[in-house]
Amino acid sequence: AFPTKAMSWLSEIFPSRLTAGVFVGYMALFVNLGLLVTASKNPDGSLPYNPVTVIFMTEMVKLLASAIIFLREGNSVETLAKTFMANQKIWLLYFGPAGLYALYNLLTYVNLSHYDPTTYFLLLQLRVVVTGVIFQLLFNQTLSRMQWLSLFLLTAGCVVKQYNFESNVGIVFDRSLFLIALQVFASCFAGVYNEYLLKGKSGQVHTMIQNCYMYSAAMIVNAVILMVQGELGKAFTPEALGTLSNKWVIALILNNAAVGIVTSLFLKYLNSVLKTFASALELMFTAFFSWLFFGIPITFQTVAAIGIVSVAIYVYTLNPVRHATPQTLPTTHPETKKAAS
Repeated sequence: AFPTKAMSWLSEIFPSRLTAGVFVGYMALFVNLGLLVTASKNPDGSLPYNPVTVIFMTEMVKLLASAIIFLREGNSVETLAKTFMANQKIWLLYFGPAGLYALYNLLTYVNLSHYDPTTYFLLLQLRVVVTGVIFQLLFNQTLSRMQWLSLFLLTAGCVVKQYNFESNVGIVFDRSLFLIALQVFASCFAGVYNEYLLKGKSGQVHTMIQNCYMYSAAMIVNAVILMVQGELGKAFTPEALGTLSNKWVIALILNNAAVGIVTSLFLKYLNSVLKTFASALELMFTAFFSWLFFGIPITFQTVAAIGIVSVAIYVYTLNPVRHATPQTLPTTHPETKKAAS
């Protein structure tokens, strides 16, 4: 009876093998990201590459990968170009999440200059609950008490994992706290709004074309911000570009590009609420593999956090969020079908 019941709630959370694979792949790639960053550091803890250069190259690889996947489905380059140009209004909509993600990255540096790391990461855990609120508003889908309980437990588990009990966490209601709240909102709204675009009316456009919109918009937004800051040129100096031959840099770029593609599939076929659970689980798996590969000790906090997150997952499985069914996407442009007939 237990296996049958377990399969029942698993099939409710993961409607197909594809969605289960996307969930596992999402976690695996993010865990791998943390391990790659740790492994790539110099002995003194510095990074042997320019992060801005890596970010730009990653967006370029994401864009190229999305286009290649679209072409591999039997579409022509002409179809790719026509489909991209025929839906420019949707492309403009993607400047919203692209701008919010850029704001989030910018506020990371600003807020870390105002808060110690413990307080900063503690406050960021509000993302779990805020994601639930924004999900309700955009999808007009009210979360149940059990779902909210699971989100609050998940928040508690993340707080326990990040909290340093030896430090004095000081939270003052001032401008800095407003900036933290703005960063949390930017992250949550960008993620849920991206899901809304992938599942809404724009869902009629192929997912990989929407990825092309997202990544091209992100490159433009980041380029403008860096240009205003006078930092754009530093990303393309001979020294910065020379680091791209580093094996760790190549691995980071490929891994981050895969993260982008898998995240779009996650938001398309699953939902932002389940994504918060995947993010919490990746924290736990990262702790385990960091101990396994780098000898970083697993603390009692980590064990306690795993226990709390496990309870949160169990509560969630009792009443998971129902998935919006994505529309079947055409693999060819309508004009191509007309030509073929």
